[in-house]
Amino acid sequence: MSSSSSLSSNSPCAACKFLRRKCQPECVFAPYFPPDQPQKFANVHKVFGASNVTKLLNELQPHQREDAVNSLAYEADMRLRDPVYGCVGVISLLQHQLRQLQMDLSCAKSELSKYQNLGGIASTTTHGLLAAAAAAAATTAHHHHHQQFNFMAGGGGGGGGGRDHSHHLYHHQFFPRDQQQQQHQHMIRAFEGHGSTNFDASSLFIG
Repeated sequence: MSSSSSLSSNSPCAACKFLRRKCQPECVFAPYFPPDQPQKFANVHKVFGASNVTKLLNELQPHQREDAVNSLAYEADMRLRDPVYGCVGVISLLQHQLRQLQMDLSCAKSELSKYQNLGGIASTTTHGLLAAAAAAAATTAHHHHHQQFNFMAGGGGGGGGGRDHSHHLYHHQFFPRDQQQQQHQHMIRAFEGHGSTNFDASSLFIG
């Protein structure tokens, strides 16, 4: 058995000791006002009165009495500290703090919502820009490929034309039209000047 239990069983409760009466086994104060807490009952008795507390505890269920005694003790202590407002002043202060915290929480949620909306807009814009850039790159690559294909297709025909043009240049380079006409006229003059029997074929090779 603990010392407090032994003290409770051998000594009267704080209420009976304060009231200077014999503590009975069925004392309603004994479970809630132990002998080592005399100031607790003194404050409750000073503010509410022992008879009122006894009446209140008798009207409550046994499992409700401990909470009631703790509430009475706190209210009595605050009334002695602040006779004007008592626990009402503390309750008002706590309610004010609660309202302030609720306002701060609401403002924080509003700011968070704004940032989330801005983040969603920025993400949508970024995705749109990336999609547009990808489409532009694909279009450019397709156009470049088409130009290369046309160049290769045109180059084949152009190659044949180029070969014909080179052959034509080669032909005109080694067989100019003017030289051919001069050679032809020289053949006629030589044939007419020497006659058909004395015609020297070596005169043809003047070039």
